[in-house]
Amino acid sequence: MSPERYKTESKFNILSFIKEESLGGFILIGITIIALIWGNSGFYESYHYVWHEVQMGFQFANLDITASLHHWINDGLMALFFFMIGLEIKREVLAGELSSFKKAGLPIVAAVGGMIVPAIVYVIINYNTPQYMNGWGIPMATDIAFALGLMAMLGKRVPISLKIFLTALAIADDLGAIMVIAIFYTESINMAELLNAAIFLVVLIAANRIGIRSAIFYAVVGAIGVWTSFLFSGVHATIAGVLIALTIPVRPRINEETFIKRLSSCLDVFRKTETNDKKLLTHRQSEVISRIGKHVEDANTPLQKLEHALHPVSAYFILPIFALSNAGVHIKGNIFEMLLHPISLGIIGGLIIGKFLGITLFSRIFIKLKLGRLPEGVSWQHLYGMAFLAGIGFTMSMFISDLGFQDESYKEIAKVGILAASLIAGVIGLSILRRAKMVDG
Repeated sequence: MSPERYKTESKFNILSFIKEESLGGFILIGITIIALIWGNSGFYESYHYVWHEVQMGFQFANLDITASLHHWINDGLMALFFFMIGLEIKREVLAGELSSFKKAGLPIVAAVGGMIVPAIVYVIINYNTPQYMNGWGIPMATDIAFALGLMAMLGKRVPISLKIFLTALAIADDLGAIMVIAIFYTESINMAELLNAAIFLVVLIAANRIGIRSAIFYAVVGAIGVWTSFLFSGVHATIAGVLIALTIPVRPRINEETFIKRLSSCLDVFRKTETNDKKLLTHRQSEVISRIGKHVEDANTPLQKLEHALHPVSAYFILPIFALSNAGVHIKGNIFEMLLHPISLGIIGGLIIGKFLGITLFSRIFIKLKLGRLPEGVSWQHLYGMAFLAGIGFTMSMFISDLGFQDESYKEIAKVGILAASLIAGVIGLSILRRAKMVDG
């Protein structure tokens, strides 16, 4: 594929991504409200029963995989979500906003600042309470769906280049969160299971190299081999989703020139084919259309086909059901005591103050050193507003809170902090962006 075609395709992909994530963000907001009402109403017992008491799974020989619905969502469906993240990372690195230092430099540096400083803020606040220290990774995350959904509310007041910048930042942020989960939120490792996973990953890589393009093959080997091995290894099973994604082929079976020639030939045949006076196509016309479909299939890349197919599933099903099963925090006692708890304060401070300072300071330094510049049409006021919106941690933050704490009360306090911080960050970010003036680009 030519560099210009890559550039065009990348822009189309990221604009489509932004559109779906924005709508997904509105859905997430609605689902979160429903979960909070359900979790704090007279129907709380049913909420707890559905997600934590209902057991699902299967047994085969000595293999027994049975867990709660909540566990299946967090370890199973979220593995598919992480698979989507892996596809997005691979595409952006190969042909998108992270494909060159010129494009990727500023969003990556901003993402690094937006991960390091929030963690430091959390550690400072909880320095004298070591039992709470394991939550340091919670404020490092950014929920791209929520952030883009709120940006969409401002319409054309927000330049598209700022949305693209936030998307690139969030993808780099996701990569950082994945590394944190893999390295720091793994208690014990079963090396034999990891070796099994590595063997299956080698099989997938080899399949890619020899030209196997079947999505079913990668799904079966990935799920049965890699995901199951990770499930029993001690390393969180969602990491398997990212690794499987990185093995998906990116090369089309035929190049652009061949595709155009074959398509032109088929169209010429179709034009010359005799028609009939009936509603149905002739046998010859149907045959030509089938051949065109085969050529389209050969010209497309497996990675992009999977991403286009799975992204709506992720945005409109996986993340909403994750929110429904995780956001229904049952608030016991005094809400203000929960908000003033060191865990909650650390998360609020990290997501609001830490995210803002980390993104803006690291961006300032990077630009001051003349290593990059603000995206076209974006002012510093735009960046400040975006930095606050990046403090909406929600999905990934809640996910990490479940990994960071074993005590259920700590998890509930953490989720209260996440919800409060996300609300405050969203309001501040929208207020700044609403007043930001457009820059002539």
